[in-house]
Amino acid sequence: MPTNTRPKRRRAVETPARLRARVKKIIARLEQAYPDATCALHHTDPLELLVATILSAQSTDARVNLVTPALFAKYRTAQDYAAADPAVFQQEIHSTGFFRNKTRSILGMAQALVERYGGAVPATMEQLLQLPGVGRKTANVVLGTAFGENEGVVVDTHVQRLSTLLGLTKQQDPVKIERDLMALVPRDKWTWFSHTLIQHGRRVCIARRPKCGECVVNRWCPSSLV
Repeated sequence: MPTNTRPKRRRAVETPARLRARVKKIIARLEQAYPDATCALHHTDPLELLVATILSAQSTDARVNLVTPALFAKYRTAQDYAAADPAVFQQEIHSTGFFRNKTRSILGMAQALVERYGGAVPATMEQLLQLPGVGRKTANVVLGTAFGENEGVVVDTHVQRLSTLLGLTKQQDPVKIERDLMALVPRDKWTWFSHTLIQHGRRVCIARRPKCGECVVNRWCPSSLV
């Protein structure tokens, strides 16, 4: 019975030096293919990006981008979100899934912004992680995209899957995967690298039908089918 599991190439145990050399080549080729990779969530300021990122959990960026235009037109400040009726807000974000939890997170986050930061989104990892509904993934998205601060690597399902296929990590926990990637990828490329793997995972290294023949890094991928 056919499966979607990729057979792995046999290769000698890779030394840390060889791994770093391989990662350097992978980055170089990805830079040629995705020089302007960026966040797919539509936004115009840090608050909009923060809200959109929370909404994107267990949803798709495309779905979130369908919901946020009306949402951002109605709720323009943290104060607006903090004053929102939870029942109404749930209906407004219903199609993104897990709408009850997301409503609690977004309205709670907004209330914390108003109480602690005058409604402004803070620009440090420590402060962001103290907000309701904000974990490292969300904080990394906001810091890297909205503030241009490379404090970590965003690890979503695409990044986790491609990092494993490329042999950049053997971990399953997102925090440990992020740690491995931070050790291999230059800090000034952390944000770009996340966005690039996400785009590559959507366009080429598709989970159920990987286009290995079209992949610009298949030569350095231990999971390549070609």
